[in-house]
Amino acid sequence: MRGFITTLALLLPVIGCGPLSPGASLPYDATLGAADPTRGAIFSTAYAFNNPGGLATPAIAARAAANVEFLAVSLPHDARYGSSPTVNQQMAAARREMHAALGIVEGANPQLVVNGLYAASRALAAGDNAAAERALAPAVFSNGGETLRRLAAMGPWPRTAEATAMAEREHLRIEQERINSQPGGDSSGRN
Repeated sequence: MRGFITTLALLLPVIGCGPLSPGASLPYDATLGAADPTRGAIFSTAYAFNNPGGLATPAIAARAAANVEFLAVSLPHDARYGSSPTVNQQMAAARREMHAALGIVEGANPQLVVNGLYAASRALAAGDNAAAERALAPAVFSNGGETLRRLAAMGPWPRTAEATAMAEREHLRIEQERINSQPGGDSSGRN
């Protein structure tokens, strides 16, 4: 059996599936009150980066940045959201912008980025800056203290704002198509 699995793993790139991309998931507290973590991340992140005061505190900024990481690596593989090539490219550009702005080590594991930013967010919300800095491990963040300062003074990130707004619009378009494709579905409310 082990030989079969090894052979299959070697053949997948050859038959067009390609190597598995590093993915990420959101922690339990990322989506409290939201039925769909991806949907919640899309809406909260679009709001954070496209509204005055959306990134009002470093804790909120850390969560929003973690959501960008999650969305950038998850949306391309999530069939529910259509995997729009344009949105995927924009989210990849947003991720690069975020990595540069926050000092995230090149090639960092996306799950470690998400985990570190969420742990920092929790610590910041509790007023524990030392724990927040420890959450930003040097293997992922080039300088945890500097990353905290950058989260506290986040200016506009134009690529990220554009990408998150585009992801939100695409999600709303997909939802509307689903509604319209249901028997009796009609966006005007008439059946």
